[in-house]
Amino acid sequence: MDEVGLGKRLQQARKKAGLTQQELCQKANLSYSTLAKIERGAIKAPSIFTIQNIAAALGTDMNELMGVLSPSTPLAANTKKRSKSGIRFAYFDINGCLVRFFHRAFSRLAEETGVQSDVIETAFWHYNDAVCRGELPLADFNRILAERLGIEHLDWQEYYMQAVEPIPEMRELVAWASQNYQIGLLSNIMPGFIKIMMERDLLPRLPFSTIIDSSEVHAIKPEMRIFETAQQMAGVEPQEILFVDDSRTNIMAAESMGWHVLWFDDYRPDESVARVRDALEPED
Repeated sequence: MDEVGLGKRLQQARKKAGLTQQELCQKANLSYSTLAKIERGAIKAPSIFTIQNIAAALGTDMNELMGVLSPSTPLAANTKKRSKSGIRFAYFDINGCLVRFFHRAFSRLAEETGVQSDVIETAFWHYNDAVCRGELPLADFNRILAERLGIEHLDWQEYYMQAVEPIPEMRELVAWASQNYQIGLLSNIMPGFIKIMMERDLLPRLPFSTIIDSSEVHAIKPEMRIFETAQQMAGVEPQEILFVDDSRTNIMAAESMGWHVLWFDDYRPDESVARVRDALEPED
C-alpha cells in the first residue's frame, strides 16, 4: 500500500467534500490522531476497515481512495453490470472457497510435535473464534496453543500460510466477476492474514470494492452483525448481493438478509463455479 499516496488522495477527497478533519472523524467514527496520521502517510498499512469507513463517510469508492481505480477507469462501479436476477455485488468467502481449507496445518503440527490431531484441533477451535473476532491477539493465541500442546512456541500464521493453496477455478471466476460486477471478500479470518495472503499471491490482487475482515468488524459469520456491516459497505440493496460460501449455516444467515446465496463445494469446484457463473449471467 502507498501510504503517502493514500494520504494525499484522502486529503483531496475530504476537501472536495467540504469537510474538516474533525467533521470527517465524526462521520467515520475515527479518532482525530488516526485521521491526521493517515493523511500524513504516517501509518504503515492502515486497516482496510478504517479506509472503508472513511470512503463511506466521503461518499467515494474505497479503491479510488487507495489508487486502485481512477474515475476514468472503464471498470468503475457505475459501469458495472447487473445479472439477470438483479445481482450487482458479489461477496466471496476465503477459507474453503478461494483457498482450500487449512486442515493440512493440523497434520503438520501433529507430525512435528507428536501431539494427537484431535488434541490439536480441540485446542485450536476452542480459541479460533476469539482470534477471528479480534478479541484475542494472535500472539496470545500462539502462546496459549503452544502451552496446550506442550511446546515452547508456535507460529500459527506460518502454519496456515504453508497449508492453504488457491483454488484455480475460483481464482479465474473472481477475476472474471471483477470485470463485470462489484466484488468483495467476506471472511472469518485472523488479523493480518488477508494482507499477507495477497502479498504471497494466495489471494488474487483485484479491485475489491470492500473487504469484510471478521477481526476488523469484531464479529464472525454467521452472526448478523458481520452481514449487516457487509451490506452497508456494499452500498446496494440486499436483493442485489450474491454471497458464495462453503458453510450452509453462513449461507442461511445471508439468505435471511435477503441476499442471493450459493453454496461452494471445493470437492467439485468446476460445478460450483458453473453455478456462480450462471447466477452472474449479465442481463441483456
